[in-house]
Amino acid sequence: MRYGYVGLGNLGGHLAASLIRSGFDLVVFDRDPAVSARHHQLGATVAASLAELAGTVDHVITCLPSPAASEAVLAKLLAGLKPGATWIENSTLGRDDILRLGGLAETAGVRLLEAPVTGGVHLAARGEITVLVGGPLDLFAAHEPALKAMGNRIFHMGPLGSAAVIKVITNMLAFIHLVADGEALMLARRGGLDMKTAWDAIAASSGSSFVHETEGQLILNGSYDIGFTMDLALKDLGFAMGFGREYGVPLDLASVTLQTFLKGRAAYGGGAQSTQIVKLLEDLLGADLRAEGFPARLE
Repeated sequence: MRYGYVGLGNLGGHLAASLIRSGFDLVVFDRDPAVSARHHQLGATVAASLAELAGTVDHVITCLPSPAASEAVLAKLLAGLKPGATWIENSTLGRDDILRLGGLAETAGVRLLEAPVTGGVHLAARGEITVLVGGPLDLFAAHEPALKAMGNRIFHMGPLGSAAVIKVITNMLAFIHLVADGEALMLARRGGLDMKTAWDAIAASSGSSFVHETEGQLILNGSYDIGFTMDLALKDLGFAMGFGREYGVPLDLASVTLQTFLKGRAAYGGGAQSTQIVKLLEDLLGADLRAEGFPARLE
């Protein structure tokens, strides 16, 4: 099968590269020609337009920053994709968006398999990210080799829309943990502890988390470079709050975290790294959270 990949940003670029390394025949397109050129050097064919890509592939995968972007790209792809093609969506979309866009695709004879990923850009770069899948079992089986090329832990969550729900849940937890980790590290700083030893002790304790062990390192380095923005965090937290209202679940911690990220965006801009949310506390108290021996980026 020949796949197309659209959206070669921080995350999608690594997912596409994993497919190329695994031997898949891949056609790529991105608005930035320089990004596409890098994937050409890896072995991909570069399409000059979405229409060209759609006309030359059997199935297409997208990784885009918003539901609006996914809908705009889908409209151009549907004009050229053959009936029977599959659209695999790596983007994080709301469940209602997934169901609606799946319906649009179906009118053109294209079936949707949602496959958002979680774990961070560094795991995507290693082909070790977690892939959360929603959609018919026959589609999952047909495309499982490609999914396994992108990630090493694959979960079929159920019908279309179910992956969107669990992805929002995992991101909601990550943002809550991020704010909490910033508070914990600041307590260590103001308590006069050695920050590297404090980080190590937390990582070895019952208070540790995936966020502490990964993003906590970037905070202590001062780069904050996680490859995920305040705007994206707020998008996902908004989805979480919507599910809370729909299912009647009070989301007290998520609500406070949402307000904290609104402050973070106001202070540093929507394009700032999501890890810079802890900078609100650093700026307020006039104390940084730096320590020696931590990387600027996760490998």
